[in-house]
Amino acid sequence: MKLEKFEKNIGYTFKDKNLLKNALTHTSYAFDHHVESNEKLEFLGDSILEFISSKYLYHEFPNLSEGEMTKVRATIVCEDSLYQIAKIHNFSDFLYLGKSELASHKEVRKAIMADSVEALIAAIYFDSNLEEAEKFIVTNLKEPAEIASKNVGKKDYKTVLQEMLQKNGEVEIQYNILKEEGPDHDKTFTAEVCYNGKALANGEGKTKKAAQMEAARKAIEQLG
Repeated sequence: MKLEKFEKNIGYTFKDKNLLKNALTHTSYAFDHHVESNEKLEFLGDSILEFISSKYLYHEFPNLSEGEMTKVRATIVCEDSLYQIAKIHNFSDFLYLGKSELASHKEVRKAIMADSVEALIAAIYFDSNLEEAEKFIVTNLKEPAEIASKNVGKKDYKTVLQEMLQKNGEVEIQYNILKEEGPDHDKTFTAEVCYNGKALANGEGKTKKAAQMEAARKAIEQLG
Protein backbone atom coordinates (compact mmCIF):
# COMPACT_ATOMS: atom_id res chain seq x y z
CA MET A 1 0.00 0.00 0.00
CA LYS A 2 2.87 2.34 0.85
CA LEU A 3 4.48 1.89 -2.58
CA GLU A 4 1.13 2.37 -4.30
CA LYS A 5 0.93 5.83 -2.77
CA PHE A 6 4.40 6.61 -4.07
CA GLU A 7 3.44 5.38 -7.57
CA LYS A 8 0.47 7.74 -7.47
CA ASN A 9 2.82 10.58 -6.51
CA ILE A 10 5.15 10.00 -9.47
CA GLY A 11 2.42 9.13 -11.99
CA TYR A 12 3.82 5.72 -12.91
CA THR A 13 2.77 2.21 -11.82
CA PHE A 14 5.45 -0.47 -11.74
CA LYS A 15 4.87 -3.94 -13.09
CA ASP A 16 7.88 -5.16 -11.10
CA LYS A 17 7.53 -3.78 -7.56
CA ASN A 18 10.98 -5.13 -6.66
CA LEU A 19 12.51 -2.69 -9.15
CA LEU A 20 10.78 0.18 -7.42
CA LYS A 21 11.89 -1.01 -3.98
CA ASN A 22 15.45 -1.35 -5.29
CA ALA A 23 15.36 2.23 -6.61
CA LEU A 24 14.38 3.47 -3.14
CA THR A 25 16.95 1.42 -1.23
CA HIS A 26 19.90 3.37 0.16
CA THR A 27 23.25 1.70 0.77
CA SER A 28 22.78 1.95 4.55
CA TYR A 29 19.58 -0.14 4.39
CA ALA A 30 21.15 -2.54 1.90
CA PHE A 31 24.02 -3.14 4.31
CA ASP A 32 21.69 -3.77 7.26
CA HIS A 33 19.44 -6.18 5.37
CA HIS A 34 21.90 -7.77 2.92
CA VAL A 35 20.03 -6.63 -0.19
CA GLU A 36 21.05 -4.67 -3.29
CA SER A 37 21.20 -0.89 -3.01
CA ASN A 38 20.11 1.63 -5.67
CA GLU A 39 23.70 2.60 -6.59
CA LYS A 40 23.78 0.72 -9.91
CA LEU A 41 20.38 2.06 -10.91
CA GLU A 42 21.58 5.54 -10.02
CA PHE A 43 24.61 5.08 -12.29
CA LEU A 44 22.42 4.27 -15.29
CA GLY A 45 19.76 6.83 -14.40
CA ASP A 46 22.37 9.58 -14.46
CA SER A 47 23.22 8.75 -18.09
CA ILE A 48 19.57 8.47 -19.14
CA LEU A 49 18.82 11.81 -17.48
CA GLU A 50 21.66 13.56 -19.28
CA PHE A 51 20.65 12.12 -22.67
CA ILE A 52 16.92 12.88 -22.33
CA SER A 53 17.47 16.38 -20.95
CA SER A 54 19.93 17.11 -23.79
CA LYS A 55 17.43 15.85 -26.36
CA TYR A 56 14.65 17.91 -24.79
CA LEU A 57 16.70 21.12 -24.78
CA TYR A 58 17.83 20.52 -28.38
CA HIS A 59 14.26 20.27 -29.67
CA GLU A 60 12.42 22.68 -27.37
CA PHE A 61 14.94 25.53 -27.27
CA PRO A 62 16.37 25.84 -30.81
CA ASN A 63 17.53 29.41 -30.19
CA LEU A 64 20.00 28.40 -27.48
CA SER A 65 23.64 27.97 -28.45
CA GLU A 66 25.59 24.82 -27.58
CA GLY A 67 27.20 26.64 -24.66
CA GLU A 68 23.85 27.92 -23.39
CA MET A 69 22.28 24.46 -23.63
CA THR A 70 25.19 23.08 -21.60
CA LYS A 71 24.59 25.70 -18.89
CA VAL A 72 20.84 25.06 -18.80
CA ARG A 73 21.35 21.29 -18.64
CA ALA A 74 23.82 21.69 -15.78
CA THR A 75 21.23 23.74 -13.90
CA ILE A 76 18.32 21.33 -14.33
CA VAL A 77 20.16 18.06 -13.64
CA CYS A 78 22.20 19.27 -10.65
CA GLU A 79 21.72 17.95 -7.12
CA ASP A 80 19.56 20.91 -6.07
CA SER A 81 17.19 20.44 -9.00
CA LEU A 82 16.82 16.69 -8.44
CA TYR A 83 16.33 17.29 -4.73
CA GLN A 84 13.39 19.59 -5.51
CA ILE A 85 11.80 16.83 -7.62
CA ALA A 86 12.26 14.38 -4.74
CA LYS A 87 10.68 16.88 -2.32
CA ILE A 88 7.67 17.49 -4.56
CA HIS A 89 6.97 13.74 -4.72
CA ASN A 90 7.74 13.17 -1.02
CA PHE A 91 10.55 10.67 -1.64
CA SER A 92 11.64 10.97 1.99
CA ASP A 93 8.46 9.16 3.12
CA PHE A 94 9.27 6.12 1.01
CA LEU A 95 13.05 5.67 1.00
CA TYR A 96 14.54 2.61 2.68
CA LEU A 97 17.26 3.89 5.01
CA GLY A 98 19.50 1.98 7.40
CA LYS A 99 19.71 2.45 11.17
CA SER A 100 23.00 4.34 10.99
CA GLU A 101 21.62 6.85 8.46
CA LEU A 102 18.43 7.39 10.42
CA ALA A 103 20.36 7.84 13.66
CA SER A 104 22.89 10.33 12.32
CA HIS A 105 20.55 12.66 10.42
CA LYS A 106 17.23 14.21 11.45
CA GLU A 107 16.19 14.71 7.83
CA VAL A 108 16.98 12.72 4.71
CA ARG A 109 20.13 14.15 3.18
CA LYS A 110 19.84 16.14 -0.04
CA ALA A 111 22.33 13.89 -1.88
CA ILE A 112 20.34 10.75 -1.01
CA MET A 113 17.13 12.32 -2.28
CA ALA A 114 18.76 13.48 -5.54
CA ASP A 115 20.44 10.11 -6.15
CA SER A 116 17.15 8.28 -5.65
CA VAL A 117 15.55 10.31 -8.47
CA GLU A 118 18.26 9.07 -10.85
CA ALA A 119 17.76 5.50 -9.59
CA LEU A 120 14.02 5.81 -10.16
CA ILE A 121 14.56 6.94 -13.76
CA ALA A 122 16.59 3.79 -14.47
CA ALA A 123 13.99 1.63 -12.72
CA ILE A 124 11.21 3.05 -14.89
CA TYR A 125 13.37 2.38 -17.96
CA PHE A 126 13.90 -1.28 -16.98
CA ASP A 127 10.26 -1.73 -16.00
CA SER A 128 8.94 -0.40 -19.32
CA ASN A 129 10.98 1.53 -21.87
CA LEU A 130 12.90 4.72 -22.60
CA GLU A 131 9.69 6.54 -23.56
CA GLU A 132 8.24 6.13 -20.07
CA ALA A 133 11.49 7.27 -18.47
CA GLU A 134 11.48 10.27 -20.81
CA LYS A 135 7.91 11.10 -19.84
CA PHE A 136 8.86 11.23 -16.15
CA ILE A 137 11.96 13.34 -16.84
CA VAL A 138 10.25 15.86 -19.12
CA THR A 139 7.23 16.22 -16.81
CA ASN A 140 9.49 17.09 -13.90
CA LEU A 141 12.11 19.18 -15.71
CA LYS A 142 9.90 21.13 -18.09
CA GLU A 143 9.34 24.08 -15.74
CA PRO A 144 12.94 24.25 -14.41
CA ALA A 145 14.20 24.14 -18.02
CA GLU A 146 11.90 27.02 -18.97
CA ILE A 147 13.17 29.13 -16.07
CA ALA A 148 16.82 28.25 -16.67
CA SER A 149 16.57 29.01 -20.39
CA LYS A 150 15.25 32.50 -19.66
CA ASN A 151 18.01 33.24 -17.17
CA VAL A 152 20.93 31.82 -19.16
CA GLY A 153 23.31 34.52 -20.30
CA LYS A 154 21.98 37.08 -17.84
CA LYS A 155 24.42 39.07 -15.79
CA ASP A 156 25.45 37.61 -12.46
CA TYR A 157 24.28 40.56 -10.37
CA LYS A 158 26.02 39.27 -7.24
CA THR A 159 29.36 39.40 -9.05
CA VAL A 160 28.66 42.86 -10.47
CA LEU A 161 27.69 44.18 -7.02
CA GLN A 162 30.80 42.67 -5.46
CA GLU A 163 33.00 44.35 -8.08
CA MET A 164 31.27 47.69 -7.47
CA LEU A 165 31.65 47.57 -3.69
CA GLN A 166 35.19 46.25 -3.67
CA LYS A 167 36.70 48.65 -6.20
CA ASN A 168 38.31 50.60 -3.34
CA GLY A 169 39.35 47.58 -1.28
CA GLU A 170 37.97 44.57 0.57
CA VAL A 171 34.50 44.85 2.11
CA GLU A 172 32.13 42.44 3.80
CA ILE A 173 29.12 41.48 1.67
CA GLN A 174 26.52 39.23 3.24
CA TYR A 175 23.24 37.72 2.01
CA ASN A 176 20.52 36.72 4.48
CA ILE A 177 17.27 34.87 3.84
CA LEU A 178 14.68 36.94 5.73
CA LYS A 179 11.68 34.68 5.15
CA GLU A 180 10.19 31.91 3.04
CA GLU A 181 6.50 31.61 2.26
CA GLY A 182 4.21 29.14 0.52
CA PRO A 183 4.05 25.34 0.18
CA ASP A 184 7.17 23.25 -0.56
CA HIS A 185 6.44 23.02 -4.27
CA ASP A 186 5.84 26.76 -4.68
CA LYS A 187 7.91 28.70 -2.16
CA THR A 188 8.84 32.37 -2.36
CA PHE A 189 12.03 33.51 -0.64
CA THR A 190 12.97 37.03 0.49
CA ALA A 191 16.68 37.82 0.69
CA GLU A 192 18.60 40.81 2.00
CA VAL A 193 22.06 41.95 0.91
CA CYS A 194 24.22 43.77 3.46
CA TYR A 195 27.40 45.81 2.99
CA ASN A 196 29.68 46.09 6.02
CA GLY A 197 26.69 45.26 8.22
CA LYS A 198 24.38 47.81 6.57
CA ALA A 199 21.30 46.56 4.68
CA LEU A 200 21.31 47.65 1.03
CA ALA A 201 18.28 46.01 -0.59
CA ASN A 202 15.79 43.13 -0.47
CA GLY A 203 14.76 40.80 -3.26
CA GLU A 204 12.23 38.00 -3.83
CA GLY A 205 12.56 34.81 -5.85
CA LYS A 206 11.35 31.23 -6.21
CA THR A 207 14.72 29.95 -4.97
CA LYS A 208 17.16 31.32 -2.39
CA LYS A 209 19.67 32.00 -5.17
CA ALA A 210 17.09 33.87 -7.27
CA ALA A 211 16.10 35.99 -4.25
CA GLN A 212 19.74 36.84 -3.56
CA MET A 213 20.27 37.75 -7.21
CA GLU A 214 17.24 40.04 -7.17
CA ALA A 215 18.48 41.72 -3.99
CA ALA A 216 21.86 42.29 -5.66
CA ARG A 217 20.16 43.71 -8.77
CA LYS A 218 18.16 46.21 -6.68
CA ALA A 219 21.29 47.18 -4.75
CA ILE A 220 23.08 47.92 -8.03
CA GLU A 221 20.18 50.13 -9.11
CA GLN A 222 20.26 52.06 -5.86
CA LEU A 223 24.02 52.54 -6.04
CA GLY A 224 23.79 53.70 -9.62
